[in-house]
Amino acid sequence: MKQIIYLAGGCFWGIEAYFGYIDGIIKSRVGYANSNIDNPSYELVCSGKTNAVEVVEITYNNNIISLDSILDEFFSIIDPTTLNKQGNDIGTQYRSGIYFINENEEEKIKEYISKIKIKYDKEIVTEIKKLDNFFEAESYHQKYISKNPNGYCHIDLSKFI
Repeated sequence: MKQIIYLAGGCFWGIEAYFGYIDGIIKSRVGYANSNIDNPSYELVCSGKTNAVEVVEITYNNNIISLDSILDEFFSIIDPTTLNKQGNDIGTQYRSGIYFINENEEEKIKEYISKIKIKYDKEIVTEIKKLDNFFEAESYHQKYISKNPNGYCHIDLSKFI
């Protein structure tokens, strides 16, 4: 069965590239979530005026991969203890977050976080919120790393290459 989850962990290019290698992921696209301005541009998001976060919309087959497994992969590539920062990406648009559509997923995500928090010396600051809105990013951002293999990415993709 198809499910959708939205993940934020720094620049969306790396998150999208990483999940492109994971079995059970049907498709992904990058965009801006929970913006207070409709259909913001990349430049506007980077200005901080939108309060939007760079996210990857991940459509997955939950008969092949569970939400917990997706979260396992996600937390293996981000630092959930840094606020508004991942790698060299700094700013509110780069905060880490998990944004859900289905209200039932909120409790599952919070239970997952409570189980893994013992692995960290600092508090997990990853945002967990219902998705208010999603605006697809400009076309040049879609599948950016596959189009620009030497482009900056804070996520180590070497295990797949």
